[in-house]
Amino acid sequence: MGQDPIILIIRTLGELFIFILLMRFLLQLARADYYNPISQSIVRLTQPMLAPLQKILPKAGRMDLSPLAVALIVKLGIFAALIMMAGGNVQADIVSLVIYAVVGLLDSILNIYFWAVIGSVIISWVAPGSYHPAPQLIGQITEPLFKLAQKVIPPLGGLDLSPILIFLTIQIIQSQLARLVM
Repeated sequence: MGQDPIILIIRTLGELFIFILLMRFLLQLARADYYNPISQSIVRLTQPMLAPLQKILPKAGRMDLSPLAVALIVKLGIFAALIMMAGGNVQADIVSLVIYAVVGLLDSILNIYFWAVIGSVIISWVAPGSYHPAPQLIGQITEPLFKLAQKVIPPLGGLDLSPILIFLTIQIIQSQLARLVM
């Protein structure tokens, strides 16, 4: 019938923390404004967890990979906790657990981009050029995607079809990821 409340709490809190970690990674990937209040909040929330790993993990160019590493560890922890609560053995198939966690992180990143593109499209209709920190951050995250898509489908007059290409690409990748874990 219903879902166990403990499982719901574990998944919700874990996925929320993973979202914040992935946002930190995507903000640095897009080179978003570090002084944006939302960016500052994300950095402050995640820094205590990331500080030990930042000393250990090497940077990949300008990219700090510690948010991805912690997100993967949290995702693995969520899966392990759920398996143990269901009475399963976590050590039995650790390789598939890691594959599920990596695919889950990729799917979460694609979902973030999907909703950010939707937000960017709506903001471009409702409040273009807004000075609020949230629309600016959404624009900075999605700008590299739009530029890449506009190389394939340039704007036609005043009509930009690049969001449609981005949505289709995200859906195709997510369907392939779903086939990978089945």
